[in-house]
Amino acid sequence: MASVSNAGPSAGMSADGLKVNMAFIAAIVAVATIGGFMFGYDSGVINGTQTGLKAAFNLTEAGEGLNVAAILLGCAFGAFAAGRLADVWGRRTVMIISALLFVVSALGTGGAHTSLVFVIFRLIGGLGVGAASVLCPVYISEVTPANIRGRLSSVQQIMIITGLTGAFLANYALAHTAGSSTAEFWLGLPAWRWMFWMQVIPAGIFFFALLVIPESPRFLVAKGKDAQAEAILSRLFGPGQGAAKVAEIRASLAADHQPKFSDLLDPKTRKLRAILWAGLVLAVFQQLVGINIVFYYGSVLWQSVGFTEDDSLKINILSGALSILACLAAIAVIDKIGRKPLLLIGSAGMAVTLGVMTWCFSTATMVNGALHLDASVGPIALVAANLYVIFFNLSWGPVMWVMLGEMFPNQMRGSALAVCGFAQWIANFAISFSFPIMKKASLPMTYGFYAVCAVVSFFLVQKLIDETRGKELEAMQG
Repeated sequence: MASVSNAGPSAGMSADGLKVNMAFIAAIVAVATIGGFMFGYDSGVINGTQTGLKAAFNLTEAGEGLNVAAILLGCAFGAFAAGRLADVWGRRTVMIISALLFVVSALGTGGAHTSLVFVIFRLIGGLGVGAASVLCPVYISEVTPANIRGRLSSVQQIMIITGLTGAFLANYALAHTAGSSTAEFWLGLPAWRWMFWMQVIPAGIFFFALLVIPESPRFLVAKGKDAQAEAILSRLFGPGQGAAKVAEIRASLAADHQPKFSDLLDPKTRKLRAILWAGLVLAVFQQLVGINIVFYYGSVLWQSVGFTEDDSLKINILSGALSILACLAAIAVIDKIGRKPLLLIGSAGMAVTLGVMTWCFSTATMVNGALHLDASVGPIALVAANLYVIFFNLSWGPVMWVMLGEMFPNQMRGSALAVCGFAQWIANFAISFSFPIMKKASLPMTYGFYAVCAVVSFFLVQKLIDETRGKELEAMQG
């Protein structure tokens, strides 16, 4: 099996005193997190293209919502299928397929001449995003030591935000150079089409990079390929440790049956396991707090309250940069203070900042048929929005993906990720599809709903979520 070349001796120690090959771990984590970049880029590229889409396809508010949110339906089914397919074909193989789907989607959406064709290719891209969203974190969690797993898994969220920010930068550069997103650019085609075609570059890099990393050793053990798994684990954790790690994984799998969806049911009550309910809470409420309204509709939102298209695209870039800084802060503390405290801090911070945004938008007035914020309120809304983004990316942004990748026992991890990933993307679709309609009805009520969800999430985390910091994957209980 192809793999990244060994970069030399170990550069670190795990919590139990084992030498670990940090160069090798860092290399394969870097490749895996390109999937996070593509997740962010493919999701965020829509932000800044809506004006072109509405003009090209003559879209209503509902039509705009469908064109923006279509990718999320694909994400739901991609996440659902990927969790199970990864148990059959392997984590790496399914990620390679997702990279190819990114390329196809980029070419098709940029060239679409009807809304239907556009939606179809966004659905195809969504299959790739959904697969990458669940498999990249679980792959990382399966090749990293427990004491640094949270930090390395959090890199996924940084790459998601970097992908979003990369899309914002590319969209701004193209629109600014052309004059606007609808102005002609290369080959006489409007700039918004090139915004989609630019995705081919990172998608191609992701595809070729995946060809040189190994398969997850935990998947290999589940498939009875102990020798291959032992070789990879020896390179990860040092000579002589491969056999011991294989034995640990083999014991955790219970050696009784291949993973299946019935593993999600409590064997005594035949009801969904409590750990799955906890995962569903994390997956769904990460979306119900409304974060992707900022990332998908940021340009439209700020233009709707008086900012120019050029300034709105710059605000997108600012939000992306602040998100990256917040994720870096999360990486610094997630393995020190734990996952649950960060979730609680994030819920509280988002509730307050969303409440401030609700108040700000409630003061908006209609000017020439469009909302307009008073000069004294606009800066408050902008600061509150960016503080909200910071709180999210310090907490729920990275922590949800970290926990979904590590909180489930080996036997049910693929099935649980399929269900939680599906739920996460359906919630994302519901929020994103409804925003143009809700915004037209009442922007303050829309943000008030997100604020209430943030408050509810605080109490659900307190009640349902258990800390996973420092636990080996083989020690996770269902």
